[in-house]
Amino acid sequence: MTNMTTTQLNAEIQKSLSVIADDEGLLARVAKYLRRLTKELANDPTEMTEAEFFARVDEAMEQARQGKVYRQMPGESFTEFRNRIGR
Repeated sequence: MTNMTTTQLNAEIQKSLSVIADDEGLLARVAKYLRRLTKELANDPTEMTEAEFFARVDEAMEQARQGKVYRQMPGESFTEFRNRIGR
């Protein structure tokens, strides 16, 4: 398939759906496939809830209060800093 714009893709999807609109079996298969695609998006391992995000912020703040932090030295580049702390 060639590169298509979102508008072109939407038009193609609508055209294809209109062809199968009267076939309940095909529509059921399309619905099942769309549910699977949606579920894949929802299972993004990099995504976190708002509560998880703020819990991580709170944890970082507590570590900072306890002095468990790394400090970049004056004149040290970010790359040098990252290499020094092993990240």
